[in-house]
Amino acid sequence: MSEVDALFAALRQAADRQTVECIENAVMRGSDRDLNRINALAFAKAHYLDEEKTIAALLHAARLGVFEMTWNVLCPGCGGVLDTGATLKTVDQESYHCALCAAGYEPTLDEMVEVTFTVSPRVRRIAAHDPDRLPPLEYYRQIFFSSGVDLPEDFEAIFGRILLEIIELDPGEKAFVSVRLPAQFVIIFDAVTHSAQFIDVQGEPTGERQNLSMVISRGHALSDTLTLRPGPLRIALENHTDRRVVPNICVAGDDLHNLLGSRRPFLTAKRLLTNQSFRDIYRTDTLDVDQRLKITSLTFLFTDLRGSTALYERVGDLAAFDLVRAHFRVLHEIVATEAGAVVKTIGDAVMATFPSPDRAVAAALRMREAMLQLNAEHGSDDLLLKIGIHEGPCLAVNLNDRQDYFGQTVNIASRVQGLADPNVILTTEAIVGDAHVSEILRDSGISSVSRMEELHGIGREVKIFALS
Repeated sequence: MSEVDALFAALRQAADRQTVECIENAVMRGSDRDLNRINALAFAKAHYLDEEKTIAALLHAARLGVFEMTWNVLCPGCGGVLDTGATLKTVDQESYHCALCAAGYEPTLDEMVEVTFTVSPRVRRIAAHDPDRLPPLEYYRQIFFSSGVDLPEDFEAIFGRILLEIIELDPGEKAFVSVRLPAQFVIIFDAVTHSAQFIDVQGEPTGERQNLSMVISRGHALSDTLTLRPGPLRIALENHTDRRVVPNICVAGDDLHNLLGSRRPFLTAKRLLTNQSFRDIYRTDTLDVDQRLKITSLTFLFTDLRGSTALYERVGDLAAFDLVRAHFRVLHEIVATEAGAVVKTIGDAVMATFPSPDRAVAAALRMREAMLQLNAEHGSDDLLLKIGIHEGPCLAVNLNDRQDYFGQTVNIASRVQGLADPNVILTTEAIVGDAHVSEILRDSGISSVSRMEELHGIGREVKIFALS
């Protein structure tokens, strides 16, 4: 058995077999481009696979060494990759600047950090393993643009309509490029260093040659926008880096904006952090102790068993322990199948996260039914579950050597759970106000009753809703 065969044999033991079969087929027969920065959600859609099983399989494959997992910081404007690293620990800047969009952004894990998978060179060698040898437009497609930009198959032809010129410059090389400027906004941009020069072409056309010099370097600062006239332009380009660069001169009009504006879903860092498989596989290798990464919207679900101390007294330690363990097992399974992750357990309580309110509410309804079923099987009402849900911004942090969350959203979710009666799910307005949650409640025949409550330590009244 070859090393690759052994890796996939191990992967079949760890992940869904149908998903592994599709991944193995892609690795063996797919194009080089298809195996670079794989978008997990797009892969699942293309192969009619379950998203959660696909993410889990790719995570296990990365752990085994079939793929290299990368965390890419994105520009929300153009979809370009501003920085990339092997772990989330590399997202360590307070802000990231996109020269193409001339804008700076504070990183958040919702839509600014994507997670992709590239086949390992030990499994199969692809062109992107040596990006400086990719053809210039292929470099833009495979390296600069994120997996969330839905580039068409005829990307080269479409980009060619707005392209005035594109060249390759080896380290230390200098070249002269002659173009004819149209009366439009023009950008000179290099995807390797993210160097950019804006040119506002306006006024009366000229037949005289205009001249421009541009030095491409790692520390290139965005220059002021130049105003030039329509007509001939001679550009002197110098590469002051130790890598090949691929500057292009293009027209920044509707065609470019339409090309960059076509987007598709991708695997965000937020979704991965709330994935149970990721938390199980990468328990401690996520964040540095001093990292504080923002998430603009995350849903928290807290559960607790009412009267668990009396339960131990009533049925004995062994029987109570078995019941509580069964309850934990069921909750973990439900959280995982609803795209969530258990962050931690504290005594008989569970703290879980979900990427959206509807998945949390779906999980809560299933938890309630599961506890009723467990009680029926044991002929008693020993498992009385209290559930609270809230959604909002938070910080992803490292606490006690594991990835955790901090902020007022977490506090409110915990306090809401503390007010819940057994078998009643308490939520905040942020949850029931979600359109998908409203649909779930309507289809399930669940009614909600609201009231105002002052939550301990919050300092203000919060409107909460009881789902029964």
